[in-house]
Amino acid sequence: MKILYNWLKEFVDLAAAPEELRTRLSLSGTAIEALEQTAAGPLLDAELTSNRADCLGHYGIAREAAALYGLPLKPVDPRPRESSEQVSSATRVQIDCPELCGRYTARVVRGVKVGPSPDWLRQRLEALGQASINNVVDATNYVMLELDHPLHAFDLDLLAEQRIVVRRARAGEKMRTLDGIERTLTTEMCVIADGARAVAIAGVMGGGDSEIRSASRNLLIEAAVFDPISIRRTSKTLGLRTEASMRFERGADLEMAETASRRCAELILQLGGGEALAGVVDVYPGRAAAPAITLTREEFLRVMGADVPGAEIETILAGLGFAPVRSGAAAWKCTRPSWRGDVTREVDLIEEVARIYGVDKFPARLPAAKLPAARLAYAEADDRLREILIGLGYQEIITIPIVDEPSDAMFRAPHTTSARIANPLAEDASVMRSSGAVCMARTLEWNMNHGQRNVRLFEFGKTYGWNGAEPVETRIVTLGATGLAREKGVSENERAYAFADLKGDLDQIGHLSGGFAWTAGGPEWLHGAHAGTISLRGDGAAARPVGHAGQLARRVSERFKLRQDAYIAELELEPLCAGYKTARAALRYKPLSRFPAVERDFSLVLAEGTPFAGIEHAIRALGIAEISAIDAVDLFRGKNMPEGKFAMLVRVKFESRQATLTEAQLTDFSMRILATLEQKLGAALRA
Repeated sequence: MKILYNWLKEFVDLAAAPEELRTRLSLSGTAIEALEQTAAGPLLDAELTSNRADCLGHYGIAREAAALYGLPLKPVDPRPRESSEQVSSATRVQIDCPELCGRYTARVVRGVKVGPSPDWLRQRLEALGQASINNVVDATNYVMLELDHPLHAFDLDLLAEQRIVVRRARAGEKMRTLDGIERTLTTEMCVIADGARAVAIAGVMGGGDSEIRSASRNLLIEAAVFDPISIRRTSKTLGLRTEASMRFERGADLEMAETASRRCAELILQLGGGEALAGVVDVYPGRAAAPAITLTREEFLRVMGADVPGAEIETILAGLGFAPVRSGAAAWKCTRPSWRGDVTREVDLIEEVARIYGVDKFPARLPAAKLPAARLAYAEADDRLREILIGLGYQEIITIPIVDEPSDAMFRAPHTTSARIANPLAEDASVMRSSGAVCMARTLEWNMNHGQRNVRLFEFGKTYGWNGAEPVETRIVTLGATGLAREKGVSENERAYAFADLKGDLDQIGHLSGGFAWTAGGPEWLHGAHAGTISLRGDGAAARPVGHAGQLARRVSERFKLRQDAYIAELELEPLCAGYKTARAALRYKPLSRFPAVERDFSLVLAEGTPFAGIEHAIRALGIAEISAIDAVDLFRGKNMPEGKFAMLVRVKFESRQATLTEAQLTDFSMRILATLEQKLGAALRA
């Protein structure tokens, strides 16, 4: 909303410079984005919130300035010259849809000479972005910008039966608007009609059949109030947004309609001459008593944490139009003014006092807590998981869980129904994600497109589904990685990130919940040979999968334009948190052995496809109590390896709590391990 400083001074005697006024208004909640000079004087560009419809005119901003500086606001009381003939003899108004039109006023001016507007009027309109058309149309626009109430002028001689009917449009009814376009209306729209046809779309735009022309002499001035929801829907349906519709959408002042009508008639008589018929046709079915709101000092102290002198509270509320009246020693009964429909509760009055008084004058303090704070049940497990992932080199991200349907379908599990958004803002944001992998793939794509080739990310979030009656949310953690696992160093070559790296990182997470059990394979969006399904180790043979991990399938990588191998894992958090609690509860103190541990390395030649889990299981099955750890240290494929074979270095740690292990014992353990691996897995020592 653009505001002319010199226009404000017609309503309040401002001594403050425009720069100071800009600062004071911004601190009170009316943000002034810019200040510039125009031919009509200093111009303030205000950024208004949707609830402050009262500030869409100069008089509303002048009221704010008067309250801030404690100055009187000049009343608006136009008195146009009127003839002895009553307006009721020249026109009549009928409202057939009071639910869409709360008030309609009609005033008649005869003998007007339509022509160009004077320079002072053109300068002000042009400074505010309004093109000058003629003195009558300019007068309606001027009053709208002054008093924040849209008006419209009809050529009275072009109205059939010279009367107004406010009604719903008929099905399929058509009308040519002022922009020259013929528009098809629906029965949900409110129109202004004469005795034969629709002549304006209520609150949006007038019709071409009754517009003001140079030959027009007799005018009907409309000042009405229409239902905000109806105007918003009509404007959106027709793709027609105007200064008038924008104001009606936010809620126009019912009591300002008649005043704006008088002001417009006064200005038209000043600019184009003629005479106004006496009185006004005012149909007002929506009249209601102004609601009362009580403000107490006790509640003010509770919300703001500090007091404001009673005289200051009364001055501020009176300046804003709330007419406070003392009700006891520490309370005020206020009457809500017609232009502040957004103020409905006591806390709204507190906000009004605080912003005008100055929020910076209140000391900073924390509100008193009514209930003791308690962490969520899963917070500790999440924190530990987050610490491990950050330690492994992953960075946390937060994404928006609203995605497009085709991308979500690529990752959606079979027999899962997606949660669709009823009124999506865009085609590519129509469903809630059914898998965290879709957002992770998007993020990997974004990073690669911006030159980040080595990426490791994780996200705590939710997936969404529909069970037929309501949405279902599932807490998940998603990992994504691509690029190099190790950069080139002095003694090491660079190495690309592989599925083994992802599996190793996930096993580090699994230790929190008692360990993971892996089975080969996964969903279709993962590479068939480099994927695994994860379950908790302690759940037994019938364990329910808690997640999947692996390399993205080629078709998925191509869909997201990933030009290098990318790896994604997704785990449900609820089973992990439950496993974390169980593992924590099972922890028992075990003293460290006083005797030294011994490690033995076994360089094994194995058949392709032999998993490390099978090696570990075979060794554990021997029941050697002195084995404390089994680790895979290195993997080798390539030159000097028989076809269909690979080499793995397995390190076994032996430790006794009774005595130092002898060489004979270690030799016996090693022979037994080699024998069982040869027998069960066909392993052999590498030469």
